Amino acid sequence: MKNIQLTILMCLLITCVGYGQKSLLIDKVIARVGGETILLSDVEAQYAFALDQAADIGDEDQAKCQILEGIIGQKLIVHQAKLDSIVVGDEEIEAQLDYRINGVLRQMNNDEEFFEEYYNMSVDEMRGNLREDLEQQLLAERMQSQLMLSVNVTPDEVEKFFSEIPTDSLPYLSSEVEFAEIVLQPEVNSEEDKKALSTAEDLYQRILAGESFEELAKEYSDDPGSGANGGNLGYAPRGTFVPEFEEAAYNLDIEEVSLPVETEFGYHLIKMIDKKGTKINLQHILIKPEITDNDVLLAKTKLDSIKNLVSEEKTSFGEAVRKFSYEDIPSYHNSGRVQNPSTGKTFFRTAELPTEVYFAIEDMQVGEVSEVLEYPLPTGETYYRIIQLQSKTKPHKANLKEDYAKIQELAKQSKKNEYFVDWVNRKLKETYIEVDDRLRDCPNLEELTK
Repeated sequence: MKNIQLTILMCLLITCVGYGQKSLLIDKVIARVGGETILLSDVEAQYAFALDQAADIGDEDQAKCQILEGIIGQKLIVHQAKLDSIVVGDEEIEAQLDYRINGVLRQMNNDEEFFEEYYNMSVDEMRGNLREDLEQQLLAERMQSQLMLSVNVTPDEVEKFFSEIPTDSLPYLSSEVEFAEIVLQPEVNSEEDKKALSTAEDLYQRILAGESFEELAKEYSDDPGSGANGGNLGYAPRGTFVPEFEEAAYNLDIEEVSLPVETEFGYHLIKMIDKKGTKINLQHILIKPEITDNDVLLAKTKLDSIKNLVSEEKTSFGEAVRKFSYEDIPSYHNSGRVQNPSTGKTFFRTAELPTEVYFAIEDMQVGEVSEVLEYPLPTGETYYRIIQLQSKTKPHKANLKEDYAKIQELAKQSKKNEYFVDWVNRKLKETYIEVDDRLRDCPNLEELTK
């Protein structure tokens, strides 16, 4: 019984779904879990997927037994979710389908013909195949999340959890830091803004006079991604672009070119190539106003003033973030604290820090604020920031004083796992489970069906 509980737990953690791929053999129901059925093709599809991901997955019969146990676990959660009236809305399912399929299409340069050739089915057929599996996955996730809402750990439980870790098993942790930032975008001066608009208007007239949109995009566009490709953005669904750009684009007819459209990135000329339902295929030319040395100096001077306010304790760093920092970056909504993209936490090992941040904080004390630093963005623009060192540890063996938050999280996760295994154990005993006689040789399954 313990083995299947762990299999169920692992299956849910790694999202055991068959990706909607069904076997070509004659299908049949091989198991029932409450009101849910399991098909032979469900097991075969996941086995084929496992083979594709790893060359050697061991004995075939044993692997299929483990897969079946995992599917039983997921069906158990789905069955219980339905009994508890947990619902996943159609809009959420459609949004998840859009996210997953569009992610695949982006890797294929939004080429639906290549998608159909690669998967041997159209995008709509893929959506249909994925929908049921995705709905059940979301139901299982929601049921599990609801179960875990009530699980918390007290300080005593954290200390007990830590005390039960053998001393020689305590990890040796690298030096880690937390830092926060205030980011400013240099403001474009009115003269450069007028120059950019004038350039965009001139290009618009040249296009109307018959010049090639593609060639002008290659020569003039400031979008490094699409400019070299003639401004081509490919097919994209509604919600892909910033609102001003999207509103103008969806009002265009095929082959029509827009007047200059202003967004936070600059001025755009947009050409409608094609429409397919809610998807549009566009080209654009972006003209960015130039940021002058004086614009940069003004941004740096403002950051210096903000640093002085914090250093003189006339305001806190968090308050300064809310008043002054650029809002369209994740740290703004986290009081300036920067998240480690690898972990989702605010702790960085020194080796994970951007080079300029590492050298800026190397000799800083906790609470100090750096000089103004350049902040290059993936879009090619350069913003500027000051950073505050908020915590710093030296290399050390894990301990409650310096690593309480991490140990607390580990203790909580351990308690959640135990709680979930107990819950599964109870529900396995309460739920009607039937397995095809041919599969009763699988370990654990005979006990489940008693």
